[in-house]
Amino acid sequence: MSIVLRPGTPGDAAMCGPICFEAFKAIDDEHNFPWDFPSAEIATGLLTMMLSNPGFYSVVAEQEGKVIGSNFLDERGPIAGVGPITVDPASQNQTVGRRLMGAVFDRASDRQAAGVRLLQSAFHNRSLCL
Repeated sequence: MSIVLRPGTPGDAAMCGPICFEAFKAIDDEHNFPWDFPSAEIATGLLTMMLSNPGFYSVVAEQEGKVIGSNFLDERGPIAGVGPITVDPASQNQTVGRRLMGAVFDRASDRQAAGVRLLQSAFHNRSLCL
């Protein structure tokens, strides 16, 4: 099944928000940590803001026309900030995360960012591997 990456739009928040919530919830639950987002609505609100703000570059992954993940690059300063990167737990281990990460690194390179940073939870080895 083909995975397509495309720029995100504000209309994607309704699909990306619940994926973000579920992806972070799954890793937090696995390690017995409190959730990063208390609800899908809170995650959707954050992504709505990011998808609507021209200071953030966004990329969305689709498979067979269904949104399965997203990633963001904060371009508001000389050091670009990555994330949140999320992939639907049912679609993980298919290189989606690696492709989403590659897309934001390509963007940072194209924009000649002075550097790129990713903040993550120390227990999140999957994110570190990307």
